[in-house]
Amino acid sequence: MNKICVIGSNSFSGSHFVNESLERGFDVLGISRSDELNQVFLPYKWSSSKERGFFSFFQGDININLDEIMNEIIHFCPDYIVNFSAQSMVAQSWENPAHWFQTNAVGTVNLHDEIRKLDFLKKYVHISTPEVYGNCQGLVKESTLYTPSTPYAVSRAAADMSLMSFYQAYDFPVVFTRAANVYGPGQQLYRIIPRAILFFLTNKTLQLHGGGESLRSFIHIKDVCDGTLKIMQHASAPEIFHLSTAENISVRSLVENIAQQLGVNFDDHVEVTGERLGKDQAYLLDSSKAIEQLDWQVKTTLEQGIDETIGWVKNNLEQLLAQPLNYLHKK
Repeated sequence: MNKICVIGSNSFSGSHFVNESLERGFDVLGISRSDELNQVFLPYKWSSSKERGFFSFFQGDININLDEIMNEIIHFCPDYIVNFSAQSMVAQSWENPAHWFQTNAVGTVNLHDEIRKLDFLKKYVHISTPEVYGNCQGLVKESTLYTPSTPYAVSRAAADMSLMSFYQAYDFPVVFTRAANVYGPGQQLYRIIPRAILFFLTNKTLQLHGGGESLRSFIHIKDVCDGTLKIMQHASAPEIFHLSTAENISVRSLVENIAQQLGVNFDDHVEVTGERLGKDQAYLLDSSKAIEQLDWQVKTTLEQGIDETIGWVKNNLEQLLAQPLNYLHKK
């Protein structure tokens, strides 16, 4: 049975990937800098199935506990390492840019410099971001040059470029994924879809930055996990794959759809505010490479995914109202 080490297993995408991997019979070691979150945010704790792989968790910060993390990885001896860890908030990266560079560039490169020495590793999957492309026109292909426009994006691009140099120097078996706006049950409450649902259900006013004119493509987390597993198992180093839908929608239209599904008046529950600094107006990813080479496809429509997320919020409303509604920065 193959083993996977998931770094950043507390993250929304990481926790869903853990669950999907366990469902498919992999044994998984999860690593995150914080202890495991409230189980309402951890889908691998929702399943009652006994026909699953084995999961173990280790708490460690790549900036502080790298030696301990590497000891855990060596002891577990995974076939694959999939790294979701990052300081991930875009707007907040302007407030303490050094924190983002410390984790996303310096800490991550130090991690890679240790991982490259593992002789048992089949593949290292680096979960990157389309933010590295900056503000682009039309469909963005994997060969698009980097023009990052925020400290977050610059720090992520730096790690990506460093990994390419590791591939060239050490034949490091790295592959990259970049997904569009990922969503689904279990997502942090400061993200637009669960936040809108929660605010509309509790009669709060939702702030819509820049009027919601930014164009985005929202993709359900289960489709992303399926694509990530295909890339992990079948892609060759140092390939990059996009995971996105072909359906593009403005953030305003998205929020209007959520209001309609919940039967609330958009104008009564939304306040338009100024745009965030350095926010990219659009990044629309071309996923044809994953579709053609890996037989990957999007299976969940936006309407289905929103409906599922509404169900998660309603079913866990009391627990969610006890959780922080806003992003809490950790250095």
